[in-house]
Amino acid sequence: MPFDPFEHSSDSLIAPAKTAMAIVPDDAADLASAIKAIYIGTGGDIVARPVDSDSDVTFRNVAAGTVLAIRLRAVRASGTTAADLVGLA
Repeated sequence: MPFDPFEHSSDSLIAPAKTAMAIVPDDAADLASAIKAIYIGTGGDIVARPVDSDSDVTFRNVAAGTVLAIRLRAVRASGTTAADLVGLA
């Protein structure tokens, strides 16, 4: 394993992500774990459920290469046109 001088640092919402995961939008299931931010590889709309919300929100016309710094628990398939999504946690 590579040397990590920050391995004993505590994690926080403003700390860089420690892990990344491909996101497959799903209308019924939440993500395996909440994420701190989402990277958009191919631009479009994203329909998602924030961690502390009871309803979905639509981010319209998100440009490719954008990192949205929002904690999400779900990304929905219906209405999501963006692709190549990566969750940062």
